[in-house]
Amino acid sequence: MGWIEDFATALGDAPLTAEEGSLLLDAARDVAHTVERKITPLSTFLMGAAVERARADGLSRAEALSEIMRSLHETLPSAE
Repeated sequence: MGWIEDFATALGDAPLTAEEGSLLLDAARDVAHTVERKITPLSTFLMGAAVERARADGLSRAEALSEIMRSLHETLPSAE
């Protein structure tokens, strides 16, 4: 197990799947390059909180992440 898997376990959550990790890294890159690098950690925190709210409403983690990614891409400014 790598550090990120150990960290997820320490936080009491399941490790990220390869697809989830890829989506989150892509999201962080998109925010850093189209908005501002220094707010990337803040955006990922907000995404995590939104995923947990969606999970509390009955969505799976994969469904919630997909929904949050859609919202992210709807609100990102166009890359120019």
